[in-house]
Amino acid sequence: MKRYELREGVPEKVTQELAGYPELVQKLLFHRGISDYNAAEIFFKPDFERDLHDPFLLPNMDEAVNRILLAIKENHRFTIYSDYDADGIPASVALHDFFKKIGYENFDVYIPHRNREGFGLNKKAIQEIASRGSKLMITVDCGTSDVDEVALARSLGIDVIITDHHEAHEVLPDAIIVNHKLIGSKYPERILCGAGVVFKLIQALIAKGDFNLPKGFEKWFLDMIGIATLADMVPLVGENRALAHYGLIVLRKSPRPGLQQLLRKTRTNQNQISVMDVGFTIAPRINAASRMGEPDVAFNLLAEKSFEKVGALVDHLHEINDQRKGHVAVITKAVYQKMHEMENSDELKVIVAGNPLWQPSLLGLAASSVVEKYQKPVFLWGRGDGEELKGSCRSIEGVSTLELLNDVSDLFHAHGGHDQAGGFVVQSEHVDFLQDRLSAAYEKCVSEQSEQVVFLDAEITIPEINYSFFNQVQKLSPFGIGNEEPKFLVKNILVNDVQKFGKNKEHIKIICEDNGKQIEAISFFSNEDSFSNPVKKDMKISIVAIIEKNQWGKSSLRLRILDVLL
Repeated sequence: MKRYELREGVPEKVTQELAGYPELVQKLLFHRGISDYNAAEIFFKPDFERDLHDPFLLPNMDEAVNRILLAIKENHRFTIYSDYDADGIPASVALHDFFKKIGYENFDVYIPHRNREGFGLNKKAIQEIASRGSKLMITVDCGTSDVDEVALARSLGIDVIITDHHEAHEVLPDAIIVNHKLIGSKYPERILCGAGVVFKLIQALIAKGDFNLPKGFEKWFLDMIGIATLADMVPLVGENRALAHYGLIVLRKSPRPGLQQLLRKTRTNQNQISVMDVGFTIAPRINAASRMGEPDVAFNLLAEKSFEKVGALVDHLHEINDQRKGHVAVITKAVYQKMHEMENSDELKVIVAGNPLWQPSLLGLAASSVVEKYQKPVFLWGRGDGEELKGSCRSIEGVSTLELLNDVSDLFHAHGGHDQAGGFVVQSEHVDFLQDRLSAAYEKCVSEQSEQVVFLDAEITIPEINYSFFNQVQKLSPFGIGNEEPKFLVKNILVNDVQKFGKNKEHIKIICEDNGKQIEAISFFSNEDSFSNPVKKDMKISIVAIIEKNQWGKSSLRLRILDVLL
């Protein structure tokens, strides 16, 4: 199902165009669609003024700005209604801080409870917002599909401005919708995250309002926009690349007390904060707040200006993140136990498990761990605080969760997702049919698909892995969708030792040797059997991996394993 191929060499014409760059960098650029010197310079040197587009090119931006400026002029109370994830919360913090900076205080922020209220607008929340006296509601990272909820808001005397990045349907809410995915949109960037749209709104407000802010002051909000851009996994090219690039720069200088203390708590060096730090340290803790039912903790931590107040918030967020890990571990352990007790578990094509006591907000994390262990699509369901049975699913490369969900859509109240992840609401009377139906859908999916080819950027040896080589690779960062981190093939290396590490020994470390030089190769949430081929001491293997810097203890280079080949 999966086959690895080394990428082809660089044509001589492109080599001449990119002659000022090392051979490896030329190859990495060429296979990212960059084949001339000017394009390479633009890629390597993001420019705030050049790479960010005019915010007024976004649909309805002028109308949205005028309505907000009217609210400020007439002191209308308004509410920022934000999604609860690592896109929505940083975006709402940026918008909150903007209004505070210009001296406007007559507003509040509403973040729904993930388990009780779910994604998007809900009618109880709107009624509460109306009772507070709000005349305007500005959504963040949600609202484009909420026709009935917006109608209720309008009936209660609340105007609605939607800032969002989700797909637009044929019927739209009666609101001012700022969303680059509206039909007919001429905005040059086709995929922004929710925070990206909010940043464009802030830019537009500054451009049209008279706020007496220092030139370029909006850049200080890029720490929040950068977190969201990296966490929401939008393509890191064009405008998003600039937002991520400058976001990391501002994050390294950010004066936010909560952010600083969170980084200290997690032993993360703020001056050297990386994409991985955002993805594995900051974003999971923001998401943990809502997964554990307390999204306001993450918002307050990032928005709070008092060093005296943030200590307790950091400790509490750290505590609920540990609780989240514990709850996820209980779910994964239960799935592992079920698999252990099943006589034919090895024959299963798809893993389905559920429990009404499982919190739906945690199931995606648990499903990812189960996929890592068994390398099969995983569908988990629970009920938690709500009445409906809700599930999350994760899959392996080459098998689309959305395709599987669509094939058994008659079992669901609702479902959605993309190739590697999805969600569903299952009718209780249909839960027992999920295993058989999804297994049949899997067989159909696999029989129809062609072999998946994974391209590797170069073949290297362990002695070639040094800081000069690493720095060449890092010239292309920040990495993400649309600019994936380079993958390398390291062939015929000796396994000197296999070790487990982590608090619960959930990660694996392989000590590899080639021509007398050793290097660590690690994989998170993995064991000796997690790869295409099991790993044992003293065997010879080839590794598909990326090169990264280990920041723990003395800085060193290591391999992060993607797969093990013989």
